[in-house]
Amino acid sequence: MKKSLPVIASLLVATCALGLSGCTDAAKEMAQRSGSTASASVPTVDLSGVTKQDDIAALVPASVSGDGTLTIATSADYSPAEFLDANGKPIGYEVDLATALSKVLGLKVKFVNAEFDSIIPAVGSKYDMSISSFTVTSERTKSVNMVAYIKVGSRFNVAKGNPSKVDPSNPLNLCGLTIGVQTGTSQEEAINTYSTNCTKASKKAINVKSYAKFGDATTALAGQALDATFADSPVADYAAKQTNGAVVAAGDLVDPATQAVVINKNDTATTQAVQKAMQYLIDKGVWNQILTAWGIDTSQALKTATINPAE
Repeated sequence: MKKSLPVIASLLVATCALGLSGCTDAAKEMAQRSGSTASASVPTVDLSGVTKQDDIAALVPASVSGDGTLTIATSADYSPAEFLDANGKPIGYEVDLATALSKVLGLKVKFVNAEFDSIIPAVGSKYDMSISSFTVTSERTKSVNMVAYIKVGSRFNVAKGNPSKVDPSNPLNLCGLTIGVQTGTSQEEAINTYSTNCTKASKKAINVKSYAKFGDATTALAGQALDATFADSPVADYAAKQTNGAVVAAGDLVDPATQAVVINKNDTATTQAVQKAMQYLIDKGVWNQILTAWGIDTSQALKTATINPAE
C-alpha cells in the first residue's frame, strides 16, 4: 500500500541531485513533476447533504459517542484512497467515505495517521474503527468485525517501458523478479504465496520487498530498484495516471477482493451502526458520488454493506 505523490517526487529529486545510480530517466521524469501538478486533480466532494440519521445514530454506544467524536485510523499514504495533502490533511475517497459515515452517525470525525500493520491491534482501544483499504480475510474476521463497501482487484505496475519485461499473466512468470508491496497487505501475502509456488516448481523465488509505505515502493520502481509493484487496482491505476508515464500498469486485474471498515470484535453495537450507516450511503448514492469524484469505477462499489462477508 500507500505516500502521496508530492512526497515521492521530493524523494526522487533528492536522489537525482545526489547522482545516485537508482536515478533513471523515468525517475527524473517523475521527480521533475511539481507537487502542485500532482495535487491539481484532487477533487472536492460536497457532503453537505449528508445529515445525522437519528435511528442509526442511536445505535452507537456511549463508549464511542460519549465525546462526540469518531476516531478513525488510516494509513494515509495510499493515493487515492487515503493520503495527505500539502497541508498534512488526510484526503481520498475513503477519507470522504469515513467523513460521510460520521455525519450519518451525528459525530465529528478525527483521523489518526498510523502505520498500516499497526492499526488492527489498536482498534477498540486507540481507535473507534479504521478505514484503510483493509481486505476481508478469514484471519482478520477472527479478530475484528468488518463492514464491506467495495470489491477491487490487484494490479502490477512496472517502470516506463517495462525494462524487466514483466508478464504477470502467469504467476510463474514472476519467479526470480524483485517485487515491492506494502507490509501487511493482501498483496504481500499473495506475492509470498507466488514465491513459494516458484520454488515448488524448481524456479527462483521472488525477491519480495516489503515497505511500510507503498509510496516508497513506487519511488523504488521509478528508479528501477524493483521490477514491479503490486497493489490494489485503484491505487496502482492512480499511480500510473499521476506519474506522467514514469510508472505504468502491467497486465490485467487479478484476485478481486472485498474491502471493509474494521471495528473491534466485541463492539457489536458500533458494528451494526456502521453497517446501517454504510447501507444508507449506498442506497442514497453518496458512495457512488464519492467514487465518481475520485475517478474510481463505481461498478466496484458494493450494493449491500455486509458484516464479515466470506473472502
